[in-house]
Amino acid sequence: MQAVDIMTKDVISVGPQEEVSAIAKLLLEHHISAVPVVDESHQVVGIVSEGDLMRRIQKEDGKEASWWLSLFAGHKDPADYVKTHGRKAEEVMTVNPMTIEEDTPLHKIARLLEKHRIKRVPVVKEGKLVGIVSRANLLQGLATEDAVSDSALKDDRVIREAILDEIEKNTGVRSAAISVTVSNGVAELWGLIDSSDQRKALEVAAENTPGVTQVKNNLGYAPRGVGGY
Repeated sequence: MQAVDIMTKDVISVGPQEEVSAIAKLLLEHHISAVPVVDESHQVVGIVSEGDLMRRIQKEDGKEASWWLSLFAGHKDPADYVKTHGRKAEEVMTVNPMTIEEDTPLHKIARLLEKHRIKRVPVVKEGKLVGIVSRANLLQGLATEDAVSDSALKDDRVIREAILDEIEKNTGVRSAAISVTVSNGVAELWGLIDSSDQRKALEVAAENTPGVTQVKNNLGYAPRGVGGY
């Protein structure tokens, strides 16, 4: 399996000028924990995560820094000030984040996440954002990965694309919150949804997709504020 087989395709992204308050609402509304920042040509220029926003809250609550940081209190950091007080994505984002290509194999993605201690990585094609792989996506892929022929793998990709397309167009559920893996025709649904109606709709969408031999519904219900990627 490669990144293209497990990535979330319908990625919610923002522009460099997006207000921080609007980004926070996006994270809550869509149950995600980060958004890539893209420029006018859809090139990835940064990423804003829950951690970036939590850092702002910690700075604004009036608590003193740790004792050893207080030793350097006379040396203010302009970059830190921008990070904790900026109002736009470009001011608070992590710049030039790690990215991967669609054909990056799972074991390389796992090493990248571990080496750089990150929770997710944008997927690009010719430099443009086409998806995102989170730790959850990776674990789901590893759990369903089998030794299959190249032709079978291609068929599974076609099936996966069809399921995601049906979900996005006809179920009323954004596929950004859902992860789908397909191995030997067996489709597994992962992610957090809001209701039993959504859960059943996604299962039916997968069942009705040509080539699907079995559906394993691992969808759970999202507590308010819990992130998906």
